[in-house]
Formats: sequence, structure tokens, C-alpha cells
Amino acid sequence: MKILVIADYESPYLWDYFEKSKLEGIDLILSAGDLNSAYLEFLATCASIPVMYVHGNHDHSYDSKPPLGCQCIDDDVVEFKGLRILGLGGSMCYNYGKYQYSEKQMRARIKKLRMKLWRKGGVDIILTHAPIRGFHDQEDLPHLGFECFGSLVEKYHPKYFIHGHVHKNYSRDFKREDLYKDTIVVNGYERYILEIPDSYFEKEQKVSNSAEEMEVQEVAIEAGEQHKPLEEKLKINSFVKVGITK
Repeated sequence: MKILVIADYESPYLWDYFEKSKLEGIDLILSAGDLNSAYLEFLATCASIPVMYVHGNHDHSYDSKPPLGCQCIDDDVVEFKGLRILGLGGSMCYNYGKYQYSEKQMRARIKKLRMKLWRKGGVDIILTHAPIRGFHDQEDLPHLGFECFGSLVEKYHPKYFIHGHVHKNYSRDFKREDLYKDTIVVNGYERYILEIPDSYFEKEQKVSNSAEEMEVQEVAIEAGEQHKPLEEKLKINSFVKVGITK
């Protein structure tokens, strides 16, 4: 599978000098934020490729003019051809803009996604605007990463963590790809093609048994079932999964 990752800067190569052949073989476009909504619409329409996006800290115009024909996956976990993608847009709060969050607020957003992650059996790609704290981020508050992103990666072990926000010209140490634990981190500034080998989809796309049991324990505690055997907890959560109980 080929995924075009875009963020922060509308690529003249794709917009001003567009040729459909340049995107031949691309299955999906992922936007990590801070892009003109017209640019996303253009790619979705002219390339006839699905576009999914999260908000950047400068995407206030999306409120009145969202990119038509594109799918916002902020605060959601979606599937595309067997690929599980989690979206968390926005940056660290620095002047109280709409798509800015404190560390505590971002942790709360992640917590709300826990049940969706359990239902999907984990996640393959985490798409954000901001980077992980201490990894690809900057020292100034607006470009500081989130610590909870690191915790999220360490818990669910996604194959990829894709972000934007940190531009190529911000530092001489700019890295397009890097490795955080066993997760490939990609900075999507302007444009980048991510190729996922077919062999990846042949493997079982689920979290480990230990991670799943941890999730069941957490859900059980919230439901007041922490003293029941694991088998009963699993049964309870299977009911939650199909909506029989809350």
C-alpha cells in the first residue's frame, strides 16, 4: 500500500504543477494539518484518492470551510483496507487557539479513544499534527511535543506515527523518518510517500495478549467488575462491544 503524507506546506509539485500520473499507485492521502482546505479538496477531486486529515493549530478556516470530499479523523479510529488509523490533531496550547491543547487535555482525548482502540484490536498508524515530546519537537512552547503521545506509542506499538508541525527549515537536524522504540516516526512536511509492504497485512493486526488483558482490566475497573475472574470480564466487555450493556 502507498500512502501520500502531506502537512504544513502546499506542495507546488502537486498543486501548481499537478499531473495525475504523479500520484499513480497512491491508495490514500493523509494530511497532518495546517494546509489550505482548497488544497485537500483539489487532491481529493483531481486525484480521485481518499483523503483523511486532522487539524493543525492554524486550521481555523476549516470551521467555516472544511475540505469537501475529505474525511476528518480527529478523535477517532478508522479503518482503511485493513489499516487502523487513529487521528489526534492540534498542538500544544500557547495562545488558547481552538486547536491547541494542554498536556492534560490531550491525555483526556486519548482516554476517550480507549474503547475504540480496544474494539479495533489496536492501531497501525497514529496521525497527529504535533510530534512526541522530546522527539522531533522544538524547545519553544508552540512546537513542543506531547508526552502522552510517547505513552500512547509505547502502549499500542503502532507501526507508524505520522506528524507535521515541525517544518523542514526549522532545524538543520530535520529528520524525515526516525525510530521511536519499535515505531517508525514520519514527519509529513510538504509531501512524503510511505510504502507499507504487503507482508505487513499478512500478520495478525492485534495488540499482544498482555496489552489486551490490561485494557480489559481498566474497563472492568470502570464498570465496577475488578474483582471478577478475567473470563467474566471478557464476557462483560464483549457485551459492551455490541452495545448490550454500557
